[in-house]
Amino acid sequence: MNIATIKAAPIAVLYGGNSAERDVSLNSGKAIAQGLEQAGFKPVLIDTKTVPITALVEKNINRAFIALHGRGGEDGCLQGALESLGIAYTGSNVLGSALSMDKVRSKQIFSACNIPTAPFAIVNKESFAEFDVKTKLNALGGKVMVKPAHEGSSIGMAMADSPEKLHNALLDAFAFDGDVLLEAWIDGPEYTVAILGDEALPAIHMETPHEFYDYQAKYQSNSTQYHCPCGLSEQQENKIKALSLQAFKATGASGWGRVDLMQDNKGHWQILEVNTVPGMTQTSLVPKAAKVHGLTFSELVERIVLLSV
Repeated sequence: MNIATIKAAPIAVLYGGNSAERDVSLNSGKAIAQGLEQAGFKPVLIDTKTVPITALVEKNINRAFIALHGRGGEDGCLQGALESLGIAYTGSNVLGSALSMDKVRSKQIFSACNIPTAPFAIVNKESFAEFDVKTKLNALGGKVMVKPAHEGSSIGMAMADSPEKLHNALLDAFAFDGDVLLEAWIDGPEYTVAILGDEALPAIHMETPHEFYDYQAKYQSNSTQYHCPCGLSEQQENKIKALSLQAFKATGASGWGRVDLMQDNKGHWQILEVNTVPGMTQTSLVPKAAKVHGLTFSELVERIVLLSV
């Protein structure tokens, strides 16, 4: 199928949904629809919170741009539904989406593939009563990041450097997920690498006065700084691009996405996670990297659609 044929038919932009990242998704979807229209497509915005996926069949839509972040859109559920309906879609397939979204399984995959990632432990809500908070905290270096296993945008995340803080952070995280990841604290700068097809785009260095790159730093703060070019040497940037591509492929991700990583105080790189449907507003990280790479926003969304063919 050529690009002219795809542009002649309507393409659904699936956004909104019911996840904790709904607000971010609404903004991404609107920006994507605008970019697609500028590129000559015929986008149709569909909020999956109010419109069932089967409506795409009724509307004769056979291609979708997924702009749903978090559960229900980024975890393989939507991908499976679209496949069963015979509708093509952007981004990773069912397996790649599910594994990348699951912070526990993706960390296990990184470890199995010898991809550098910080030491971690898994806490389950059902067995929490038997969990030795103090012993596990000490085993992970006395300071940890607490992450719900299936949330994005730093939702439910917290730092803990005492047994009391860890206990409370786990209780808060269990409100979002039955499985929680404890990751040894990484004291160093954070970077992200956007992936487009088999290519890693220029890396971005994020700086925030917050203790870590949390939800507020990502979406609400005016103090967060983004550096692209990232300031690394060519050798170091090539290294994190290669690591990011390796992590992206290890979880089965494909098409497009973003890989987050940090450099610890010993200079070692540590992969954090793979994002298969990252934010896509005009000021989000992937469009920032694409701009430095020489792609406008409308060219970026067109490339993402072409990768789904």
